[in-house]
Amino acid sequence: MSRIEMKTPLVEMDGDEMTRILWQMIKDELLTPFIDLKTEYYDLSLTHRNETDDQVTKDSANATLKHGVAVKCATITPNAARMTEYDLKEMWKSPNGTIRAMLNGTVFRAPIIVKGIEPYVKNWKKPITIARHAYGDIYLNTEMQVKGKGKAELVFTAEDGTKTSLPIHDFDDKGGIIQGIHNCTESIEAFARCCFNYALDVKKDLWFGAKDTISKKYDHHFKDVFNEIFEKEYKAKFEEAGIEYFYTLIDDIVARIMRSEGGMIWACKNYDGDVMSDMVSSAFGSLAMMTSVLVSPSGVYEYEAAHGTVQRHYYKYQKGEETSTNSVATIFAWTGALRKRGELDGLKELCDFADMLEKATISTIESGRMTKDLALITSIKEPKVLNSLDFIKEIRKNLEEMTV
Repeated sequence: MSRIEMKTPLVEMDGDEMTRILWQMIKDELLTPFIDLKTEYYDLSLTHRNETDDQVTKDSANATLKHGVAVKCATITPNAARMTEYDLKEMWKSPNGTIRAMLNGTVFRAPIIVKGIEPYVKNWKKPITIARHAYGDIYLNTEMQVKGKGKAELVFTAEDGTKTSLPIHDFDDKGGIIQGIHNCTESIEAFARCCFNYALDVKKDLWFGAKDTISKKYDHHFKDVFNEIFEKEYKAKFEEAGIEYFYTLIDDIVARIMRSEGGMIWACKNYDGDVMSDMVSSAFGSLAMMTSVLVSPSGVYEYEAAHGTVQRHYYKYQKGEETSTNSVATIFAWTGALRKRGELDGLKELCDFADMLEKATISTIESGRMTKDLALITSIKEPKVLNSLDFIKEIRKNLEEMTV
């Protein structure tokens, strides 16, 4: 086939460590031989973020708002050890957190289903997509440890100076701990619209659960916002698409999910989404087989792998040792971005190519050729373990056969 001409660039956010190495392999072997790849490139490596005082992260987010579609490599969120290792000016914030805030987006994560990599929950037949609200709650909390007797109160001071206070607890002489969390109606509304829009986009039922029977103000507000927006803006659209919006308590959702065959979008508050996305990815087999897309209420998309930078493999790679690193989620980040770019530009050839590359990737694994992490959990007899580059080259062979 001749190389596919792209109409509009997508935003490319390069990253760190082993995933950066895989990123280039994927481009060289699976993309540029088949596509006249047009991207607006941003280097989000920790070194370059440090050089630019993290301005490059903000620039990449603004470019995403402009072009509508981005694809992101995994990046390092520095801790104290990374401060020393990279001689950083300061402990820069998570690029994902910065981009999520600027896009006002919701993160959707879903497992990649492959025969031979069986879910631990045997009745799960279809992917379960986790939609995580990426703002507020304990992630923006204020905490205090108290070491003696005293009274804790929740106080709100209105713009006109009026104060409203509620008692929290009277502590005894042993003290205790206090935590204040918040969320904003505007952010919850954006979360709801992202979830409803994405459900319509992929034609899947949407489930949402919180603990409104216990949290009669906080969680109940989430429930009310979702319900109001659904009834006013999305009910008729859902009926026309033949899909359902369903709300129940979070503990009931968990029970229903465990008994289901999958196939739904599960909307979660921030902490619930953090925990449940790891549970779902592990139960389906591997975090390296998990897609992730950030969707804004305005219809902007940023695709990435759900996992980190694979630090341990990168150190081996630097020593010249062979690695067998799973690149599937990173490949699917590219296919997701290319497909969405094709949809927005009316370029069917690009959408078809993304579909073919995903099929080539899955068929490679299902034929018994895979990376070491998958070989350890597969039900396929005598799998052939491939190193990082050879696995990508095997995918290319399958892709070339499909495109002849």
